[in-house]
Order: sequence, then structure tokens, then C-alpha cells
Amino acid sequence: MPILSETTDGVTTLTIDRTHRRNALDLTSLEELHAAVVAAVDGGSRALVLTGAEGHFCAGADLTELEDVSFTERLAEVLQHLAAVPITTIAAISGSCMGLGMQLAVACDLRVVDAPARFAVPVSKLGLMVDKWTLDRVTRFWGEGAARHMVLTAAVLTDDDAWRLGFAQERGDLDAALDLARRAVPLAPLSQSGSKLGMGAVPEADAAYSAAFARAWASEDLVEGQRAFGERRTPSFAGR
Repeated sequence: MPILSETTDGVTTLTIDRTHRRNALDLTSLEELHAAVVAAVDGGSRALVLTGAEGHFCAGADLTELEDVSFTERLAEVLQHLAAVPITTIAAISGSCMGLGMQLAVACDLRVVDAPARFAVPVSKLGLMVDKWTLDRVTRFWGEGAARHMVLTAAVLTDDDAWRLGFAQERGDLDAALDLARRAVPLAPLSQSGSKLGMGAVPEADAAYSAAFARAWASEDLVEGQRAFGERRTPSFAGR
């Protein structure tokens, strides 16, 4: 089972356990994660902590199985559901938090970061794009300068950067994240869920961005980026 679930005193801990891929997710494990989130909320949990096994949060999407935009479309649905659940969600992050891992982190309400940790949105290395919802969340939680740094130059930021720039709300390990979750459990549920609605407004649709997204996912550059990733070489992009 790639997603482990444990509930104690109103707090559900979901652990991504695909350590052979540094906890990168394929479609099957993404669906299992979504089902685990639904089960936690339906079961009455008051807070949820998302983490990864053996020192890594999530290294991204499992590109050995990522073939087309359908995975990204399903991912968007799962992320937006996670962001909208009416309970407090916390990402307990260490090690790799890249690509899809970053998307999971920004879908959560709060982030507790341990050292060492590395953060990236490496779309420009792969020839693909993330949805506008993700860009909006990354920009809001990291700040626009750091977001542009990661998205446009494939920069890798550190746990110190996450703390300095306000991406992390607390520093520490899984125990620190669980302690934060337990502090949220006895608070007013309607206040928490209503406040989340107010802070989670979805950005308006952008036709130009949607067109650019479609071009990127239909491009020769995407094929080259995925091939280069599998062959462990630097891609050669042509802009078409």
C-alpha cells in the first residue's frame, strides 16, 4: 500500500510510502491518496497531516508512467479537493519536495519543514506546465520573486529559504507537525472551515494561459524533456 493512514485523537496522518521512487506518485497512488483524504474527512478527523516515508516528502510525479495531460487533469482535481476539505491540513516536509510534491505542499493549509529539505517547480527542465491554480498557490505562499525563481530558472530552494520566505509556518519533524495538528483539533470547526473558504478563492480562468498550457503539453519539447529525464541527460529544447 503506497499510502499509509493512521488516526489518533482526531488527527489522521497520511504517509506516502513509495521510497523506491523517493515517494513520487503515479496515478494509482494518487488515487489512493485521494481516497485516504476522503476517508479521513468522512471518518470525522479534525486535522490531517501529510508526510512521506524515509526522509522524503514527495519527489514529484513518477515520470516513468506520466504519458499525457490526463494525469495532470486528474491531479488538479485531487489537489483542489485536498485544499478545500473543511479541516486543517498540514504538510510535514523533509528531503525532496519537488513538482507534484510542491503541489501537495501548497494544497495544504500549513507547512512544517525539517532539515534538510529541497523545493522546486522544475517545469522548465521538462517542457511542461502546471495549472494556473498551482502557480497562484506557489506565488501566494512563497512570494512572487521566489516563485518566478523556481518556475523560470528551475532553481532549487532549501529549508532555510522556506523559513526565511514564510513558506514554512514551523520548523521541525513529523512530531512537530502532529503537535500543531493537535492544537487545531479542539478549535471551532465552523470558524476554521469558513475561514478556509474565504482564503481559498480560486483565481479566474485565463484563456491565454489555458492556450499556453495546451501548447506545452502537445509540444515536441515535452517529449524531449521526458526522454531526457529517463535517459539522465540534459534536454535540448527547440521551442516547438
